[in-house]
Amino acid sequence: MIHPCRSALFLPASNPRAIAKAGTLPCDAVILDLEDAVAPHAKVQARAAALQAATEGFGERRLIIRANAFDTPWGEADCAALRNAPVDAVLLPKVDSPEDLRRARALIGEDGPPLWAMIETCRGVLALRDIVAAASVLRLGGLIAGTNDLAKEMRLPVDPHRTALMPLLMQMVVAARAYGLTVLDGVCNALDDVDRLTAECAQGRMLGFDGKTLIHPSQIAPANTAFGPSSDEIAWARAVVAAFADPANAALGAIRLDGQMVERLHLAQAERLLALG
Repeated sequence: MIHPCRSALFLPASNPRAIAKAGTLPCDAVILDLEDAVAPHAKVQARAAALQAATEGFGERRLIIRANAFDTPWGEADCAALRNAPVDAVLLPKVDSPEDLRRARALIGEDGPPLWAMIETCRGVLALRDIVAAASVLRLGGLIAGTNDLAKEMRLPVDPHRTALMPLLMQMVVAARAYGLTVLDGVCNALDDVDRLTAECAQGRMLGFDGKTLIHPSQIAPANTAFGPSSDEIAWARAVVAAFADPANAALGAIRLDGQMVERLHLAQAERLLALG
């Protein structure tokens, strides 16, 4: 079963109105945030609100809760509280090494929710290979590019094309694909610039990301469009599936279709596109 994750909306767990509205939004995933979006004095209350929201659910949307980092007073308590939470994943910020995953797994329990990791530090990028290699043992299911923190740590100038980040984003996609993980692009901060968001979504799709993390409901539709299959892609996928379903092609590894060579690896791609559509 393929579960699209074209759009993953961050929401402050301390905002009850935002949580209530999330159940009506067409995003594929909701990420209730206990970290950056929550003020220090509201951390404990936000954790309780997130746990309550998890029990009520968000319909068919994935639910992910982002814990605080371990170098804060709330990180360990967050993970311990999420041990039996009915969530699809616990998102760990600023993952620098597999040790962060091991620490979280010990707190959450072997049978607790899967882990996702935010790659948003230079150390995290350098440790990508070791982080994803621990995926099966520590039940790591996804990566998210923390582009804001990465840009800050790397002292990058503001660049709407994200030029300096391109090599790092590609590394995240390669690492995720090597171990069968979901991988999401970072947020777009330009809330009133639809063209900028659209361009970032197109860029993320081109790089191979499964979807994009978002910070406002108005960003959901562009993300769903960019990371979902287009009508042309659907038409191609149906043609490929139909061609290989022809008994005359049953024993063939490659066929000619509309002037192009199509192999069974393209059949797998077509079937995935149709599942996403």
